[in-house]
Amino acid sequence: MEFDISDMRSSGMITILKILGINLLFIIVVLALINYYVTPYLNLFSNLQSGIKKAYKGDFTHQFVSKVGGDARNVVEQMNSLFRKMQETFGDIKYNLATFIPQGCISSNDPLYEAKTIISELSDIYKFKKTIELDGSKDEVYGRIIDILKLKYHVGHFAFFEVNNVTTERKLIYTTEEKPMCFEKTNKNALECRAFRTGSVTISTEFPNLCKACLGTNDNYVCIPFTINHDISLTVSMTSEKIEEVELMKKNISSIRHYLEAAKPVIESQILMERLRDTSLRDGMTGLYNRRFLEEIIDKIMSHANRQKETYAVLMLDVDFFKMVNDTYGHDIGDKVIVALAKVLKNSIREADLAIRYGGEEFVVLLGNATDEGVMQVAAKIHSEFAKLSFDVGTGEPLKKTISIGIAKFPTDGDTIWKCIKYADTALYEAKNSGRNKIVEFKPEMFKSGEEF
Repeated sequence: MEFDISDMRSSGMITILKILGINLLFIIVVLALINYYVTPYLNLFSNLQSGIKKAYKGDFTHQFVSKVGGDARNVVEQMNSLFRKMQETFGDIKYNLATFIPQGCISSNDPLYEAKTIISELSDIYKFKKTIELDGSKDEVYGRIIDILKLKYHVGHFAFFEVNNVTTERKLIYTTEEKPMCFEKTNKNALECRAFRTGSVTISTEFPNLCKACLGTNDNYVCIPFTINHDISLTVSMTSEKIEEVELMKKNISSIRHYLEAAKPVIESQILMERLRDTSLRDGMTGLYNRRFLEEIIDKIMSHANRQKETYAVLMLDVDFFKMVNDTYGHDIGDKVIVALAKVLKNSIREADLAIRYGGEEFVVLLGNATDEGVMQVAAKIHSEFAKLSFDVGTGEPLKKTISIGIAKFPTDGDTIWKCIKYADTALYEAKNSGRNKIVEFKPEMFKSGEEF
């Protein structure tokens, strides 16, 4: 049998097409609904993501937009409000902090992390400053700076100098090295140091043989100069054989200078206090230390002498018939005589010895570890040099004066330096009673019965 299915085939095709058409229409409707309802949310999420990416970089200027209403719109408004506040609070924090710490000292692409690091640095510097403000001396402050270099920046090799800007003399405060980093002449004339002379950081990797004061070792160096005031400057010289360590030193230059800047007013204050103290312990006319200084230092001298088994010779001296000078020619001439004697003392003793104006025309000299012969040579030199002086008193004939000197020795004559000062005064009294203008050494028999000190 044969069937004609042409009509059925046509009917089936039409049915299939209708089904496809209905499905396509459904898909279109679904897509339209998705586009209408879902796409705004997708755009919102994309917009949120863009804003968060900018915020991560420290940019809170992003404006969130959305066509979605209801709770989603409230979220958008709240995010915009939050970002405005974040911009006001954190947006410019990097530049505000740069007022205290210059930009670029912290290397990071994240400004919030950079701000956090800078704030941490400022906190450390603040703690450092509060600590040194309670330190009792300039040397203690220097010790804190040295600790910062060693403990915070882990500098293995460095030297720390104090420079007198007036005399250009440089004093080594601390060094990690047994051998000096610079030629000895640099300590006598700090202008030989390129960093001090130019007032700028000197880095050896910038040019071959950059600083001629360097001893020419294989070490690389970074030298940081810092001016405290008109009189004093500091220099930090860091060295290393490794280039990578030098690069780390270079990164730390700004941070190290921040600590020096924090220490500056404290060091200035300590310098001023030292000057005031030194002024109170010195005689204004002669520049010599005064009796108050002797009273403060004598116990320290005694302790050191006992520990080190050192000896001292005490010279007590004054000008013969000095009252007559003031009475006859006036106190101006008397002052000239006192100043001249002080100069003779300064020029006759070693730097380690002490010359003290004890009162009026009376002076004390302490000679450390001098031989008996040496003591007499110094006393004779003082005696003869002063006798050579002449003073114009306006009468045509110059005034010439002499001195008397008494000598006692520690521990030979007395078991304390104070006793030896008393014994030297006794010897001086003997010199005056026996004719003046002479040098007399102490003898026990100079005491009258019951007068022993």
